[in-house]
Amino acid sequence: MARQDGTQKDQAKDGKARAKADGKQAKASPKSRPPDQPDQPDQPDQPDQPPQPPRLSRAAYEKELFRLQGELVKLQEWVRVEGARMVVVFEGRDAAGKGGTIKRVTQYLNPRVARIAALPAPTEREQSQWYFQRYIAQLPAAGEIVLFDRSWYNRAGVEHVMGFCTKEEYHRFLHQCPIFERLLVEDGILLRKYWFSVSDEEQQHRFQGRLNDPMRRWKLSPMDLESITRWEDYSRAKDEMFVHTDIPEAPWYVVESADKRRARINMISHLLSTVTYHDVQQRPLTLPPRPKSQGYVRAPRDMQTYVPDHAAELVT
Repeated sequence: MARQDGTQKDQAKDGKARAKADGKQAKASPKSRPPDQPDQPDQPDQPDQPPQPPRLSRAAYEKELFRLQGELVKLQEWVRVEGARMVVVFEGRDAAGKGGTIKRVTQYLNPRVARIAALPAPTEREQSQWYFQRYIAQLPAAGEIVLFDRSWYNRAGVEHVMGFCTKEEYHRFLHQCPIFERLLVEDGILLRKYWFSVSDEEQQHRFQGRLNDPMRRWKLSPMDLESITRWEDYSRAKDEMFVHTDIPEAPWYVVESADKRRARINMISHLLSTVTYHDVQQRPLTLPPRPKSQGYVRAPRDMQTYVPDHAAELVT
């Protein structure tokens, strides 16, 4: 049975206990159900969990994604013209679909306006700084959008679980993070935080896919493999993180990502719904006529180095 983030494991145990008790009662009184009532299907171990919706078809996904990407371009232009500043934090389980969603968000955006911040492990100098300092350097200026592929929440997750920070540093982060984010919001930054949730079964399936695919094997790190054996430790860390940092000024939004297509559509749609942007009036542009030649003569081709025509080998 797949496990979900947070306290859902406890809910699953409660569900199993109730199911076991119901089974004993059924055996004790086999005639308790009316004879004309058909057998009911087995209930899931997690009764509070809604049933998984059907996977989104590719045709419906691509059509809606393209429409939403058009809206993202409008949002980008509004941010640029109005001088707004936007930060979008992508967090969640390994292989939960954060990178794929970021790729679709930025596909048609101007990289000078919307950029991705994916910081490596801190250097020795950065480790001596205030923890938030290196992330502050990545914050947007007027007219910019920054998408954090992982963020300052590393301290509440991987650093805490793997022992890369002390208990004092961890608790200091939980105290300071809400203050830090309130300061960002008070200064006018549009801060949005998304947690991508996936079950352990689906994560295992995606890890196996990466392991078997040489084009994606680079995505699978020793830290990812370690997360398999520390699933519940990460669940507890996520729950504690939400307790301290799910604040009214900067709430967490959970994205169910068992279906990657559905997760991308839902996340982008929600992001757009949280901003009161509008279509910016574009200055009309026309192509000017090309001027007549003024006598320029191109240099001989043999004076320049051209790349070989590898594509010619593909033509049959």
